[in-house]
Amino acid sequence: MPKKSKKYLTRFLKWRYKNISNKTFVHIMSLVVGFLAGLVAVTLKNFTYFIESLLKMGVVFSENQLYFILPTIGLTLVYLYVKFVHKKPIQHAVSSIIFSLSKKGGLLTVKDIYTPLITAPLTVGFGGSVGLLGPAVKSGSAISSNLSRLFHIDTKTRSLLVACASAGAISSIFQSPIAAIIFAVEVFTLDLTMLSMLPLLLASISGVLTSYFFLGNEVLFSFSLTEGFQLKDTPFYVLLGVGTAFASIYFTKMYFAILTFFKRFKSPKYKLLVGGIAIGIMLYAIPPLYGEGFGFINSLLEGNHLKALGKTPFDAYVSNIWVVIALLFGITIFKAIAMTTTFAAGGAGGIFIPTMVMGSALGNVVAKVINNLGLGFSVSESNFTLIGMAGLIAGVIHAPLTAIFLIAEITGGYELFVPLMITASISYLTTRNAMDYTIYTKELAKIGALLSHNKDQMVLGLMEIEDVIEKNFKAVHPDMSLGEMLHESVSKSKRNIFPVLDNDKKLMGIIVLDDIRQFMFDRELYDSIYVKNLMHAPPEHIFYGKDTMKQVMKKFQDSGAWNLPVIKDGKYEGFISKSKLLTAYRRKLINYTQ
Repeated sequence: MPKKSKKYLTRFLKWRYKNISNKTFVHIMSLVVGFLAGLVAVTLKNFTYFIESLLKMGVVFSENQLYFILPTIGLTLVYLYVKFVHKKPIQHAVSSIIFSLSKKGGLLTVKDIYTPLITAPLTVGFGGSVGLLGPAVKSGSAISSNLSRLFHIDTKTRSLLVACASAGAISSIFQSPIAAIIFAVEVFTLDLTMLSMLPLLLASISGVLTSYFFLGNEVLFSFSLTEGFQLKDTPFYVLLGVGTAFASIYFTKMYFAILTFFKRFKSPKYKLLVGGIAIGIMLYAIPPLYGEGFGFINSLLEGNHLKALGKTPFDAYVSNIWVVIALLFGITIFKAIAMTTTFAAGGAGGIFIPTMVMGSALGNVVAKVINNLGLGFSVSESNFTLIGMAGLIAGVIHAPLTAIFLIAEITGGYELFVPLMITASISYLTTRNAMDYTIYTKELAKIGALLSHNKDQMVLGLMEIEDVIEKNFKAVHPDMSLGEMLHESVSKSKRNIFPVLDNDKKLMGIIVLDDIRQFMFDRELYDSIYVKNLMHAPPEHIFYGKDTMKQVMKKFQDSGAWNLPVIKDGKYEGFISKSKLLTAYRRKLINYTQ
């Protein structure tokens, strides 16, 4: 930062500390980050639509062969940007934010502000089957994080403002302020207190007003409720809940399976080539997989399934309703594949909107099957299309309240609250029992970076092993005599435990002062007893980089030890003592709950 700018910033900070309370400043900042996150969302949408409009003017989209080319072009442009400008692999937006909140105090880089604004429109605008919500949340959160750092805001407040930015971005994209607040609470595991509620509310309002200012009263879904909830349809909503639960499990498993498959390709170029070709083939057969898919959802809500399907190789058969059902079910199956392939090939985007597309297709399929079985049943296809979206959101990201309020807000369908609750709760409970973690959280759970509403687990997740390792232990060699050990280590140490290390600093065992107390004053044994005769294995080991703090705490509990050695890359690193661990835990708990 230039000296002049730094001087003005210092003056502002001094003025702020004197004239504005911390609480008021947080409220002002929540309005600012909500506005900026909303602006990011608007920019992303407009830039993506601009790219799509250019392509529509330059090519004839009715020629399905062109779908084969466009995703590869978009992925290539993203690849070139990442290689020569960003110079780091693109991370999943929401997962990287959760990791930042858990392990980095909510710190995000400046690159995280502008990279999503470039890579996501290139991916989606050229046909990548992903959404824009994740990149909008990532960019808005990065703006909030860097502003917080600039204004010297503490870690806990910075994390709250990052969540406020996510609420502002979601509120702007969907024009659903309540669902945006709930998303921040469910996904980022905030405690919903008045201290967090008001900033989230202000950021959400700021985000939605930004959207109204730039986009007017434009709505994502042109839907008007014509049929409300009917009690006789309850079993069908239960059926839809079960169906969306299984679809959510399929969605998640397919996501990780495809990512694992693409890890076989060491070069990003091969991933791009294979992914681009695969996406092109899928788009050729199923054009609605192109881009985000809001047009597809709107066509289903209008009851125009032929428009939703577009031109396909199966146009000659779409007069048969069962062919239509099969094609829509194909979208349900292949949306997850197309989305994950886009990610694996190097594209940037989010999973939230593809989840909605998949859910809308599945809900419409269930309704069409019920209506065409010839059993005399009749349900609203548009209602099932909406509620299918809620079921997939609840199941895939484990956020049932977000799903319920989002669909209710963006459609004005509050009369569907009961069926929304039925389907979303069944989907959530079923998938939660089948899978402990979501696409957002599975990898984070492996490294102990997962946030939780459980305060104990949350605090343990915020702690770092590095902060509690003690290294002021005198090491001894297994070939040292008792006399050498007493003279060179015991007499110079303030600790009562000694790690036994070989020449490569690998831990061979430990010696506790109690182990040698009976020999310490018998000089005749100084040259006849060696360390290797006295050492014993520690009751447990802690592995740096592998064990989470929760696992460390459990090892202390199970072993009953007071000190445990830490192993890093196969070598001795130090000890963790139970007293220091518990002291660090208490301090972190106090800071977290203040």
